[in-house]
Amino acid sequence: MTTPIVQTDIYMDFQGLQSLRAQAKGDDEAALREIAGQFEALFIQMMLSSMRDASLGEGLLDGEHTKTYESMFDRQIAIDLSKQKGLGLAEMMVRQMSRGSESDGQASGVPIPVSPAYQVPAPSSISVPAAIGPAAATARDWRPETPEEFVRELLPHARKAADSLGTEPEVLIAQAALESGWGRHMIRGPDGSNSFNLFGIKADAGWTGNRVMTETVEFRDGLMRKERAHFRAYASPAESFADYADFLRSNPRYRDALDGAGGQDGFVRALADAGYATDPQYAVKINRIMDSDRLRNAMSDNIDRAL
Repeated sequence: MTTPIVQTDIYMDFQGLQSLRAQAKGDDEAALREIAGQFEALFIQMMLSSMRDASLGEGLLDGEHTKTYESMFDRQIAIDLSKQKGLGLAEMMVRQMSRGSESDGQASGVPIPVSPAYQVPAPSSISVPAAIGPAAATARDWRPETPEEFVRELLPHARKAADSLGTEPEVLIAQAALESGWGRHMIRGPDGSNSFNLFGIKADAGWTGNRVMTETVEFRDGLMRKERAHFRAYASPAESFADYADFLRSNPRYRDALDGAGGQDGFVRALADAGYATDPQYAVKINRIMDSDRLRNAMSDNIDRAL
Protein backbone atom coordinates (compact mmCIF):
# COMPACT_ATOMS: atom_id res chain seq x y z
CA MET A 1 0.00 0.00 0.00
CA THR A 2 1.37 3.42 -0.94
CA THR A 3 1.71 5.95 1.85
CA PRO A 4 -0.32 9.09 1.09
CA ILE A 5 1.99 11.88 0.00
CA VAL A 6 1.97 15.08 2.04
CA GLN A 7 1.33 17.98 -0.33
CA THR A 8 3.33 21.13 0.39
CA ASP A 9 0.75 23.78 -0.46
CA ILE A 10 2.63 26.82 0.81
CA TYR A 11 6.32 27.51 0.47
CA MET A 12 6.84 27.90 4.25
CA ASP A 13 5.21 24.56 5.18
CA PHE A 14 8.35 23.08 6.73
CA GLN A 15 6.49 20.12 8.27
CA GLY A 16 5.25 19.11 4.83
CA LEU A 17 8.76 19.34 3.43
CA GLN A 18 10.13 17.17 6.24
CA SER A 19 7.47 14.52 5.59
CA LEU A 20 8.26 14.66 1.91
CA ARG A 21 11.94 14.07 2.63
CA ALA A 22 11.14 11.03 4.79
CA GLN A 23 8.91 9.47 2.15
CA ALA A 24 11.47 10.10 -0.59
CA LYS A 25 13.85 7.75 1.22
CA GLY A 26 11.34 4.95 0.66
CA ASP A 27 11.64 5.40 -3.13
CA ASP A 28 7.90 6.08 -3.30
CA GLU A 29 6.84 7.08 -6.83
CA ALA A 30 4.39 9.61 -5.44
CA ALA A 31 7.22 11.17 -3.45
CA LEU A 32 9.33 11.35 -6.61
CA ARG A 33 6.49 13.12 -8.43
CA GLU A 34 6.09 15.62 -5.60
CA ILE A 35 9.82 16.28 -5.44
CA ALA A 36 9.86 16.93 -9.18
CA GLY A 37 6.96 19.34 -8.68
CA GLN A 38 8.91 21.17 -5.98
CA PHE A 39 11.89 21.48 -8.33
CA GLU A 40 9.65 22.87 -11.06
CA ALA A 41 8.23 25.37 -8.56
CA LEU A 42 11.76 26.51 -7.76
CA PHE A 43 12.48 26.89 -11.47
CA ILE A 44 9.33 29.00 -12.00
CA GLN A 45 10.15 31.15 -8.96
CA MET A 46 13.61 31.88 -10.39
CA MET A 47 12.04 32.94 -13.68
CA LEU A 48 9.61 35.27 -11.92
CA SER A 49 12.47 36.77 -9.94
CA SER A 50 14.48 37.24 -13.14
CA MET A 51 11.54 39.04 -14.77
CA ARG A 52 11.17 41.39 -11.79
CA ASP A 53 14.89 42.20 -12.00
CA ALA A 54 14.34 43.22 -15.63
CA SER A 55 12.06 46.14 -14.67
CA LEU A 56 13.12 49.65 -15.66
CA GLY A 57 13.21 50.85 -12.06
CA GLU A 58 11.44 51.03 -8.73
CA GLY A 59 8.02 52.59 -8.34
CA LEU A 60 7.28 55.54 -6.08
CA LEU A 61 5.96 53.31 -3.31
CA ASP A 62 8.50 50.50 -3.66
CA GLY A 63 10.77 49.68 -0.74
CA GLU A 64 12.34 46.81 1.16
CA HIS A 65 8.97 45.71 2.58
CA THR A 66 7.46 45.69 -0.90
CA LYS A 67 10.31 43.55 -2.22
CA THR A 68 9.84 41.09 0.65
CA TYR A 69 6.12 40.65 -0.08
CA GLU A 70 6.81 40.37 -3.82
CA SER A 71 9.32 37.61 -3.14
CA MET A 72 6.81 35.75 -0.94
CA PHE A 73 4.12 36.20 -3.59
CA ASP A 74 6.41 34.86 -6.35
CA ARG A 75 7.22 31.74 -4.33
CA GLN A 76 3.59 31.00 -3.63
CA ILE A 77 2.56 31.60 -7.25
CA ALA A 78 5.36 29.26 -8.37
CA ILE A 79 4.05 26.45 -6.16
CA ASP A 80 0.46 26.97 -7.31
CA LEU A 81 1.49 26.94 -10.98
CA SER A 82 3.57 23.80 -10.57
CA LYS A 83 0.56 21.97 -9.06
CA GLN A 84 -1.45 22.72 -12.18
CA LYS A 85 -0.16 21.95 -15.68
CA GLY A 86 3.07 23.81 -15.07
CA LEU A 87 5.84 23.81 -17.67
CA GLY A 88 6.06 20.06 -18.09
CA LEU A 89 9.44 19.99 -16.37
CA ALA A 90 8.22 17.89 -13.44
CA GLU A 91 6.70 15.28 -15.74
CA MET A 92 9.90 15.11 -17.73
CA MET A 93 11.93 14.53 -14.54
CA VAL A 94 9.57 11.78 -13.34
CA ARG A 95 9.79 9.97 -16.66
CA GLN A 96 13.54 10.26 -16.77
CA MET A 97 14.12 9.14 -13.17
CA SER A 98 11.64 6.28 -13.50
CA ARG A 99 13.26 5.13 -16.73
CA GLY A 100 16.67 5.28 -15.05
CA SER A 101 15.60 3.14 -12.10
CA GLU A 102 14.22 0.46 -14.44
CA SER A 103 17.24 0.24 -16.75
CA ASP A 104 19.12 -3.05 -16.57
CA GLY A 105 22.67 -2.79 -15.27
CA GLN A 106 22.35 0.96 -14.61
CA ALA A 107 24.37 1.93 -11.54
CA SER A 108 22.53 3.94 -8.91
CA GLY A 109 23.14 7.65 -9.09
CA VAL A 110 24.61 7.61 -12.62
CA PRO A 111 22.89 10.26 -14.79
CA ILE A 112 21.17 9.10 -17.96
CA PRO A 113 21.15 11.41 -21.01
CA VAL A 114 17.72 12.80 -21.76
CA SER A 115 16.40 11.43 -25.02
CA PRO A 116 14.80 13.82 -27.54
CA ALA A 117 11.41 12.26 -26.81
CA TYR A 118 11.52 13.64 -23.28
CA GLN A 119 13.02 17.04 -23.97
CA VAL A 120 10.60 19.87 -23.29
CA PRO A 121 11.30 22.90 -25.47
CA ALA A 122 11.26 26.18 -23.56
CA PRO A 123 8.21 28.24 -24.60
CA SER A 124 8.96 31.60 -26.20
CA SER A 125 7.39 33.32 -23.20
CA ILE A 126 10.00 31.95 -20.79
CA SER A 127 13.37 33.51 -20.00
CA VAL A 128 15.86 30.97 -18.66
CA PRO A 129 17.69 32.34 -15.60
CA ALA A 130 21.48 32.36 -15.79
CA ALA A 131 21.64 30.15 -12.70
CA ILE A 132 19.90 27.37 -14.63
CA GLY A 133 21.66 27.60 -17.99
CA PRO A 134 24.43 30.22 -18.20
CA ALA A 135 25.50 29.27 -21.72
CA ALA A 136 21.95 29.44 -23.09
CA ALA A 137 21.15 32.65 -21.18
CA THR A 138 24.29 34.40 -22.46
CA ALA A 139 23.21 33.80 -26.04
CA ARG A 140 19.94 35.64 -25.43
CA ASP A 141 20.98 38.12 -22.80
CA TRP A 142 23.66 40.58 -21.81
CA ARG A 143 23.86 42.21 -18.40
CA PRO A 144 27.29 43.76 -17.69
CA GLU A 145 28.32 43.79 -14.04
CA THR A 146 30.63 46.83 -14.21
CA PRO A 147 31.16 49.94 -16.35
CA GLU A 148 34.44 48.38 -17.52
CA GLU A 149 32.56 45.35 -18.83
CA PHE A 150 29.95 47.63 -20.42
CA VAL A 151 32.62 49.63 -22.26
CA ARG A 152 34.65 46.55 -23.20
CA GLU A 153 31.68 44.97 -24.98
CA LEU A 154 30.47 48.13 -26.71
CA LEU A 155 33.68 49.97 -27.60
CA PRO A 156 34.29 48.20 -30.95
CA HIS A 157 30.71 48.91 -32.05
CA ALA A 158 30.88 52.48 -30.73
CA ARG A 159 34.06 53.17 -32.70
CA LYS A 160 32.52 51.91 -35.93
CA ALA A 161 29.32 53.92 -35.46
CA ALA A 162 31.21 57.03 -34.33
CA ASP A 163 33.38 56.97 -37.46
CA SER A 164 30.28 56.93 -39.66
CA LEU A 165 28.71 59.80 -37.69
CA GLY A 166 31.80 62.00 -37.36
CA THR A 167 31.93 61.97 -33.57
CA GLU A 168 33.85 60.20 -30.80
CA PRO A 169 33.03 56.71 -29.43
CA GLU A 170 32.88 57.91 -25.81
CA VAL A 171 29.93 60.13 -26.77
CA LEU A 172 27.95 57.13 -27.93
CA ILE A 173 29.08 55.06 -24.93
CA ALA A 174 27.85 57.82 -22.60
CA GLN A 175 24.49 58.06 -24.37
CA ALA A 176 24.06 54.28 -24.26
CA ALA A 177 24.98 54.31 -20.56
CA LEU A 178 22.29 56.90 -19.87
CA GLU A 179 19.61 55.12 -21.90
CA SER A 180 20.34 51.64 -20.52
CA GLY A 181 21.63 52.33 -17.01
CA TRP A 182 25.08 51.02 -18.00
CA GLY A 183 23.41 47.96 -19.47
CA ARG A 184 21.65 47.02 -16.23
CA HIS A 185 18.20 48.30 -17.20
CA MET A 186 17.77 47.26 -20.80
CA ILE A 187 14.31 47.30 -22.35
CA ARG A 188 12.96 43.76 -22.22
CA GLY A 189 10.11 41.81 -23.72
CA PRO A 190 7.28 40.16 -21.74
CA ASP A 191 9.38 36.98 -21.61
CA GLY A 192 12.35 38.86 -20.15
CA SER A 193 14.35 38.67 -23.39
CA ASN A 194 16.77 41.51 -24.03
CA SER A 195 15.87 43.99 -26.76
CA PHE A 196 19.49 45.28 -26.89
CA ASN A 197 17.99 48.74 -27.54
CA LEU A 198 20.88 50.85 -26.23
CA PHE A 199 19.63 54.22 -27.48
CA GLY A 200 15.93 54.20 -26.60
CA ILE A 201 14.80 54.32 -30.23
CA LYS A 202 11.05 53.84 -30.54
CA ALA A 203 9.42 51.63 -33.16
CA ASP A 204 7.29 53.88 -35.36
CA ALA A 205 5.02 52.80 -38.22
CA GLY A 206 7.98 52.62 -40.59
CA TRP A 207 9.92 50.12 -38.49
CA THR A 208 9.64 46.59 -39.90
CA GLY A 209 11.85 44.78 -37.41
CA ASN A 210 11.06 43.27 -34.02
CA ARG A 211 9.58 45.49 -31.34
CA VAL A 212 8.75 45.40 -27.66
CA MET A 213 6.29 47.43 -25.60
CA THR A 214 7.33 48.84 -22.25
CA GLU A 215 6.69 51.68 -19.83
CA THR A 216 8.73 54.83 -20.38
CA VAL A 217 9.05 58.28 -18.81
CA GLU A 218 8.36 61.27 -21.04
CA PHE A 219 8.20 65.01 -20.38
CA ARG A 220 5.04 66.65 -21.69
CA ASP A 221 4.34 70.34 -21.10
CA GLY A 222 7.09 70.42 -18.50
CA LEU A 223 5.65 67.50 -16.54
CA MET A 224 7.10 64.00 -16.20
CA ARG A 225 4.63 61.30 -17.20
CA LYS A 226 4.71 57.55 -17.49
CA GLU A 227 3.62 56.19 -20.86
CA ARG A 228 3.65 52.88 -22.72
CA ALA A 229 5.33 52.76 -26.10
CA HIS A 230 6.82 50.35 -28.63
CA PHE A 231 10.60 50.24 -28.96
CA ARG A 232 12.84 48.63 -31.52
CA ALA A 233 14.35 45.27 -30.63
CA TYR A 234 17.66 43.93 -31.90
CA ALA A 235 19.51 40.63 -31.81
CA SER A 236 22.75 42.09 -30.44
CA PRO A 237 24.46 45.32 -29.28
CA ALA A 238 26.16 45.51 -32.68
CA GLU A 239 22.78 45.75 -34.42
CA SER A 240 21.71 48.47 -31.99
CA PHE A 241 24.73 50.65 -32.79
CA ALA A 242 24.37 50.09 -36.53
CA ASP A 243 20.69 51.02 -36.50
CA TYR A 244 21.40 54.08 -34.31
CA ALA A 245 23.88 55.37 -36.89
CA ASP A 246 21.41 54.71 -39.74
CA PHE A 247 18.63 56.36 -37.73
CA LEU A 248 20.57 59.62 -37.34
CA ARG A 249 21.87 59.68 -40.92
CA SER A 250 18.41 59.07 -42.41
CA ASN A 251 16.69 61.83 -40.42
CA PRO A 252 17.26 65.41 -41.68
CA ARG A 253 16.39 66.76 -38.24
CA TYR A 254 19.77 65.51 -36.95
CA ARG A 255 21.81 67.15 -39.70
CA ASP A 256 23.23 69.76 -37.33
CA ALA A 257 24.49 67.04 -35.00
CA LEU A 258 26.24 65.27 -37.88
CA ASP A 259 27.86 68.49 -39.15
CA GLY A 260 30.24 68.24 -36.19
CA ALA A 261 29.99 71.87 -35.10
CA GLY A 262 31.16 72.28 -31.51
CA GLY A 263 32.78 68.86 -31.16
CA GLN A 264 31.39 66.34 -28.67
CA ASP A 265 29.34 68.87 -26.71
CA GLY A 266 27.90 70.25 -29.94
CA PHE A 267 26.88 66.77 -31.12
CA VAL A 268 25.02 66.02 -27.89
CA ARG A 269 23.42 69.47 -27.70
CA ALA A 270 22.28 69.28 -31.33
CA LEU A 271 20.67 65.88 -30.66
CA ALA A 272 18.75 67.30 -27.73
CA ASP A 273 17.74 70.46 -29.61
CA ALA A 274 16.43 68.32 -32.48
CA GLY A 275 14.10 66.53 -30.07
CA TYR A 276 15.87 63.19 -29.76
CA ALA A 277 14.50 62.95 -26.20
CA THR A 278 11.79 64.83 -24.32
CA ASP A 279 13.92 65.16 -21.18
CA PRO A 280 15.01 68.83 -20.98
CA GLN A 281 18.19 67.73 -19.16
CA TYR A 282 19.13 65.09 -21.73
CA ALA A 283 22.29 66.79 -23.00
CA VAL A 284 23.36 67.74 -19.48
CA LYS A 285 23.05 64.13 -18.30
CA ILE A 286 25.07 62.74 -21.22
CA ASN A 287 27.80 65.34 -20.72
CA ARG A 288 27.85 64.54 -17.01
CA ILE A 289 28.53 60.89 -17.79
CA MET A 290 31.24 61.83 -20.31
CA ASP A 291 32.96 63.95 -17.64
CA SER A 292 32.62 61.30 -14.93
CA ASP A 293 35.50 59.28 -13.51
CA ARG A 294 33.39 56.17 -14.06
CA LEU A 295 33.50 56.52 -17.85
CA ARG A 296 37.06 57.82 -17.95
CA ASN A 297 38.36 54.91 -15.89
CA ALA A 298 36.38 52.38 -17.93
CA MET A 299 37.64 53.83 -21.21
CA SER A 300 41.23 53.97 -19.92
CA ASP A 301 41.06 50.40 -18.67
CA ASN A 302 39.89 49.09 -22.03
CA ILE A 303 42.39 51.19 -24.00
CA ASP A 304 45.21 49.82 -21.83
CA ARG A 305 43.98 46.28 -22.53
CA ALA A 306 44.12 46.94 -26.26
CA LEU A 307 47.73 48.19 -26.14
